[in-house]
Amino acid sequence: MELGIGIIGLGFMGRTHLRAYRAAAAAGLPCRVVAVCDRSAGAESAGRGNLATGEPVDLSGARVYRDAAALLADPGVGAVSVCTYTDTHASLAEAALAAGRHVLVEKPVALASAAVRRLDQAAVAAGRVCMPAMCMRFWPGWDWLRDRVVGGELGAVRSVALQRLGAGPGWATEFYRDESRSGGCLFDLHVHDVDFLYWCFGRPRTVSCAGGRDHFTTSFHFDGGPPHVTAEAAWDLAPGAGFRMRYTATFEHATAEWDLARTPPLPALLVHHFPGRGAPETEAVPQPPGTGYEAEAAHFAHAVLTGRGDVRATLADAAVVTEILEAAAASRASGRPVTVFQ
Repeated sequence: MELGIGIIGLGFMGRTHLRAYRAAAAAGLPCRVVAVCDRSAGAESAGRGNLATGEPVDLSGARVYRDAAALLADPGVGAVSVCTYTDTHASLAEAALAAGRHVLVEKPVALASAAVRRLDQAAVAAGRVCMPAMCMRFWPGWDWLRDRVVGGELGAVRSVALQRLGAGPGWATEFYRDESRSGGCLFDLHVHDVDFLYWCFGRPRTVSCAGGRDHFTTSFHFDGGPPHVTAEAAWDLAPGAGFRMRYTATFEHATAEWDLARTPPLPALLVHHFPGRGAPETEAVPQPPGTGYEAEAAHFAHAVLTGRGDVRATLADAAVVTEILEAAAASRASGRPVTVFQ
């Protein structure tokens, strides 16, 4: 059985999903993008974004719609990716579920945790997979870190520091600079690191967020967790500074560092071992090619095709992550730590 996929929204993320599904199909997964929907479909320029390739969009083999309802009525569509503006994610995902479609919905799912929980309830009632697109759970080198945190091969975690810094979107600025619609840097960018830390360590007891609207650092305090966990996010870099995505994690026996900007032939992931354990001082850890987007799309399609429905990221996860972001926003506004409530 081939899974027919529709993509709603052909901005940077919609094109990213299109390429990711095509990569999954090329790798042998029986899925195909059969329909796309965008108000300006067919007249798009090359995609832009932090990790944009600059490639023009190729819509060959896909039916083109300008109305989401028409795409959802297409009998050849069994699953959809919702890649529109944030303030339409939940409503479009609910409409897709009501139409009997499985859904991969871009992050942030919504700007309020209550809205995410309502969508989760709708997915359960519909009996369909509805997965939030938390791509860092699939990113080569980041999933490696989570495995070491959980597995303990490098000893207990002492410190984790994440950075995700850029100039901010230079496109659709009317949307992105309207925090009531996009959530701003906190919800649109910082969500990646908040989700990753939640995946690694669970719900924090408190968060402390300091800084301004477009550059801030959040400290996370976990019961029984590492004593130092931070994530820095920025949309205020000059465009020429580029985009920076990296982590430094120190364990009892080693320090692991991953840096998107590291120049080959060294891989993005290096592990520096403390002396006395018989390990090399520095170990370069090869990672599979590609990004988390391809693995995420393949994971979603596989869950739908097998009917198992068990996915690495759930809407229940997304609801908790949204609660943590809500707490971080309150902390940044008040200048005080905020408890993340159950």
